[in-house]
Amino acid sequence: MTEITINSPFDMHLHLRDDDMLKLVAPLSSKTFAGAIIMPNLVLPVDTKQAVIEYKNRILDAIGDDDFKPFMTLFFKPYTKEFLSDVKDEISAIKLYPAGITTNSEGGVETIDTIALAPTLNAMAELNIPLCIHGETNGFVMDRESEFMNVYEELAIAFPKLKIIMEHITTKDAVKLVQKYDNLYATITIQHLLITLDDVAGGMLQPHLFCKPIAKTPKDQEALLNIALSGNDKIMFGSDSAPHPKHAKEACGCAAGVFTSPIALQILVELFEKHNALDNLHKFVSLNACKIYDMQPSSKQVHLIKKDFTVPSSYDAHGETVVPMKFNQTISWSIKN
Repeated sequence: MTEITINSPFDMHLHLRDDDMLKLVAPLSSKTFAGAIIMPNLVLPVDTKQAVIEYKNRILDAIGDDDFKPFMTLFFKPYTKEFLSDVKDEISAIKLYPAGITTNSEGGVETIDTIALAPTLNAMAELNIPLCIHGETNGFVMDRESEFMNVYEELAIAFPKLKIIMEHITTKDAVKLVQKYDNLYATITIQHLLITLDDVAGGMLQPHLFCKPIAKTPKDQEALLNIALSGNDKIMFGSDSAPHPKHAKEACGCAAGVFTSPIALQILVELFEKHNALDNLHKFVSLNACKIYDMQPSSKQVHLIKKDFTVPSSYDAHGETVVPMKFNQTISWSIKN
């Protein structure tokens, strides 16, 4: 195959940041995606209806005339049913962060208690608002996601009508759990399909591969790859593309996040082709998301051609510089202009 068309590709977990960084990175997603679930962990979290609307407008201004729909989210905190009913038409999900577990999550939930959270979660279930979760504890870094599995299980049992999205899963245990409960679903990133911890820190430290959750073992990577390639209807692509300025990545105290937005589709086509699974790519990047989130597919089509593409060393605009995954490396597929 030398050409492929992807209908209505969606990125179900995307960080666009704000201000000049937003102006740089938003067009790099809107060029090739039909839409994305936008994360709410700005420096001032997106936790009011006004904040949602204003952030959406800033995104739309940044992408110009591109055919791209930002699906907005709220930063989780206790919300009343009245508030959620009022904001429902402006959002597609609510994102729960354990406090301090990742970038700009200091205002997250200190303790995930099903009784304490019940008023908000029951209201979300009744209004069909999905709950997205960054599923990690603050334990030993390699165990954080596995330690969170019992929390997912408690929530799935306590709120069976609530759609729960296990964000950016990284372990074989998570792959097993998502298939155990009808109301659990998951997103998987590019980096976790491609790398293990050895790629990050097995030799010289690779700051542009460092993210949270951290990449795990070869067995974990294999489990993620197998379920993504299978077209399993509970699994969606979510890049967790998380831009940080170059100076914040190539520094002591390296910021956590891998930037993949402008090369995501090219890499996915290359990966699915390598494993003879191109027939399932559309489910991973579009169809499953539409079913899980009750979304209508877009009319947008993205055409790719079997032609080498060298990933830029950086993307630069508006005074910001961001280094992508696979910088200066060659991908065997390109976006067809």
